[in-house]
Amino acid sequence: MKNRLKTNKTALKRFTRSSTGKILRCKTGLNHLMSKKGGARRRNLTAGDVLYKGDRKRISRMLGQGV
Repeated sequence: MKNRLKTNKTALKRFTRSSTGKILRCKTGLNHLMSKKGGARRRNLTAGDVLYKGDRKRISRMLGQGV
């Protein structure tokens, strides 16, 4: 019997996989101290971003096969 690799639930909440196979992440800096940040900067932070190349293998292993 083969052991199944469990999905890391914290990684599942933070990352998503796109239809082309890229791993997407949320940008940081949107939780507090918003009054000092400009509107354009806040709008830029709401957009997602592609995960860094060095982290791709580790995070994809944490997400498992089902995601």
